[in-house]
Amino acid sequence: MSQWNTVCQLADIVPATGVCALLNNQQIAIFRPRADEQVYAISNIDPFFEASVLSRGIIAEHDGELWVASPLKKQRFRLRDGLCMEDADHSVARFDARVKDGEVQIKA
Repeated sequence: MSQWNTVCQLADIVPATGVCALLNNQQIAIFRPRADEQVYAISNIDPFFEASVLSRGIIAEHDGELWVASPLKKQRFRLRDGLCMEDADHSVARFDARVKDGEVQIKA
């Protein structure tokens, strides 16, 4: 059974940045693209290099979608579903994320 897990306060995430959280031994990159309560969560592991870096990537908009560019070689991952723009075979997992009472929660 999946449940919502609080990982941080929304105020802990500066708008237009991401943070990393550890949930059930899995690193999750959580992004807050704007100064509102919308958050996204994908795996923090860059599948091209097996490095824990996606939470430090740059958030960008392309064709009306939000993406994060890996800080290593700039491959882009769509925030809503983890799709890799450059190579769909290297897409990453996405997680349900929400803000409730000022807390960021991930479903696991």
